[in-house]
Amino acid sequence: MSIKDIKAFSSRAKEDAELGAKLKSCEKLRELMALAKESGFEVKEELFYPPNEPQFTEEQLSLKLANALLRV
Repeated sequence: MSIKDIKAFSSRAKEDAELGAKLKSCEKLRELMALAKESGFEVKEELFYPPNEPQFTEEQLSLKLANALLRV
């Protein structure tokens, strides 16, 4: 349950088009976390926010999640 897990989930979503599409469709962090868990990754909500560095690109996320999680 670490930043490494979030980074690994992000990397898998980049490589797996189906998972990437599911990630892009997530509008809420709880949906993203449920998808991560469903994909075999256990993550904590607080790890997604600053001061931690973002592990997703803007292209991977819905506009709503990109605005919430990325420093755009």
